[in-house]
Amino acid sequence: MERQRQELRALREAIQRATFRDDDVAMRALLADIPLSVGERERISARAGDWVQGCRARRAERPLLDSFLQEFGLSNEEGIALLCLAEALLRIPDAGTAQALLTDKLAAGNWAEHAGASESLFVNASTWALMLTGNALALSVRITRDANGWFAGLAARLGESAARAGMMQAMRILGREFVLGRTIEEAIANQNGALSSFDMLGEGARTAQDAERYEAAYGHALAAIANASPNATPIAASGISVKLSALHPRLETSQREAALRELTPKATALARQAAAANIHLTIDAEEAQRLDVTLDAIERLARHDDAAGWAGLGVAVQAYSKRAPFVIDWLAALARATRRRIMVRLVKGAYWDAEVKLAQIGGWEGYPVFTRKAATDVSYIACAARLLRCEDALLPQFATHNAHTLAAVATLAA
Repeated sequence: MERQRQELRALREAIQRATFRDDDVAMRALLADIPLSVGERERISARAGDWVQGCRARRAERPLLDSFLQEFGLSNEEGIALLCLAEALLRIPDAGTAQALLTDKLAAGNWAEHAGASESLFVNASTWALMLTGNALALSVRITRDANGWFAGLAARLGESAARAGMMQAMRILGREFVLGRTIEEAIANQNGALSSFDMLGEGARTAQDAERYEAAYGHALAAIANASPNATPIAASGISVKLSALHPRLETSQREAALRELTPKATALARQAAAANIHLTIDAEEAQRLDVTLDAIERLARHDDAAGWAGLGVAVQAYSKRAPFVIDWLAALARATRRRIMVRLVKGAYWDAEVKLAQIGGWEGYPVFTRKAATDVSYIACAARLLRCEDALLPQFATHNAHTLAAVATLAA
């Protein structure tokens, strides 16, 4: 027992030391840890290429979101504006805030570049609407003098409110690609047989009252999933993803003891509820500065008597973090020490912009995340290999939109 505790402490120290590792040093270590031959790497690239070509050939089956991404992408202002709107409009409760968001995101877009370029009639129609709406909104702050001027005039005659209403509806249609429902019951009904790890939008408690509300929402979601899955197992039924910052307004290192003291009973109660229903509960990944206190909370959950014998405790690990491989090692050691198997969902990471900005504002000695996408991709594959080597203690789960990453994982897992 003492040997296991010493191992866990040593691994936590390794996690700390890796926080600001030099990118090149970290990359060399990751590349050496990927057990793929030159031939296997070539086959992975070919396999990924075949998958991409196959998906593109099946145009009739392409979802609406894919058509939008094919045209707008995420490398320009218009594509980013679309996805911001699609995801955000569904959770804005009042019309005034929604209109303000539309004004901010649509007015500056160069929508004319995309007019008529898509194979999707709906995408093209929405692009024309964006041209109208963007210029209509811009009229309030500037006079349009470019080739789209007549669109602005038309939009002005139609009325800004009509253009906005049309755009709101289009964004709601897009938003359904991201959000299964406004309530957990609606989301379960819209699953269409798929398994999900349900996420509550808008998480991040600012007050104790917020934390109580989110705890109740998580408990309600667990009860609804349990009712819909009477014979559930953690890997054969839906579950939930929990952000610990939703359960406590001060989830930060400076407030570690108070946060853990107040947070642990809430997290334990949710874990007990998930264990009783035999469904999974995954502790979601958050910003780098919250990792240390998050790992403390995970260890308390894993060691709690109410979680004994339950195989549904899960953790999300972000591959863009330089600490990711060491976090996986620590989770494997924790699983063995507590005689359980922990579910680990490997993702690439969701807070890159924020992590870089926080490091710059704080004057930190380096970045806690890789600054190049290629490094994150390499890290993901190395972490996948690490997970697969720890299958006695960890249940690997892989989340990616990248065909090459998917092909690499399939090859490693073969």
